[in-house]
Amino acid sequence: MNDTASDPTPSQTELEWFTAHAISKPLVTHIYTADPSAHVFDGRIYIYPSHDIDGGNAFDDEGGHFGMQDYHVLRMDSPDGEATDCGMVLHVRDVPWATQQMWAPDAARRDGRYYLYFPAKDASGLFRLGVAVADGPEGPFTAAPEPMEGTYSIDPAVYADDDGSHYLYFGGIWGGQLQKYRDNRYAAEHEEPLGDAPALGPRVARLDSAMTRLAEPTREVLILDEDGEPLRADDHARRFFEGPWLHKYKGRYYLSYSTGNTHLLCYAVGDSPYGPFTYAGVILKPVVGWTTHHSICEFDGRWYLFYHDALQSGGVTHLRSVKCTALQMDADGRIKTIDPYGG
Repeated sequence: MNDTASDPTPSQTELEWFTAHAISKPLVTHIYTADPSAHVFDGRIYIYPSHDIDGGNAFDDEGGHFGMQDYHVLRMDSPDGEATDCGMVLHVRDVPWATQQMWAPDAARRDGRYYLYFPAKDASGLFRLGVAVADGPEGPFTAAPEPMEGTYSIDPAVYADDDGSHYLYFGGIWGGQLQKYRDNRYAAEHEEPLGDAPALGPRVARLDSAMTRLAEPTREVLILDEDGEPLRADDHARRFFEGPWLHKYKGRYYLSYSTGNTHLLCYAVGDSPYGPFTYAGVILKPVVGWTTHHSICEFDGRWYLFYHDALQSGGVTHLRSVKCTALQMDADGRIKTIDPYGG
């Protein structure tokens, strides 16, 4: 695959091969969905994806062709069951501060209320993170009138720790604009680090008890190599690009993420939700379509990977479909690499 967002659509022969060997099918086919954030609430799986549409915008490295406008919620009784579309739960027109591009969301629950976290561009063209609240996991959600103070960029993900604390992770470079910030301050002249400079990491902060504000300023999450050094900016096969996600297994924290232009899902392991995390391997090999984005969820004692590809649309990068497959973790906590077309 190319390093730009406008890589060519696979040939018909390639699409037929990928279709014949795909390890899983789309959870829904009546709409295009992507960037699945999966959670178990009251014994059911609820998935909070992006809703892909064809907005007619040209392909570019800033993601202008991803013109999503609203969110749906998918519900499943089990990972092997049918997915039900619970309908539209939030539209950009109902978010006072947002103008366009409702990209990858996540959700969380606390004290019987449900919170949807989402990125969108404001009137100035900068991505901010918003929060919307509902009384049930299926929504509909009511958005706060202003973005969350101290947040920026894209791809929010919320981790609920064992002590009841909730941590908000976010960030994505290139179109996600993370490279424009240093120490939570924006400057147009900032760019992605190059060469042997440390790669940028995602941001993290603990949420307050109301779940609508940060309890502290965000800090950078460090991802280290096997020698304990920060991953280099030119290590595109391992460095963070976008889509952070956190889960916990046998007392350790697993940060997983997309490498973007090398199209891998990778993971790193640490002893604190703040990190640092040490790179540990690849979770998912490249999928059809430029982007790769995921979540990891436990259900009835087994772990599952929720991801997407663009196979259903014939390889159109901005028309993707959410999928699910079992995740295998060995006794030492290593995750077995999955080939999405290894069937």
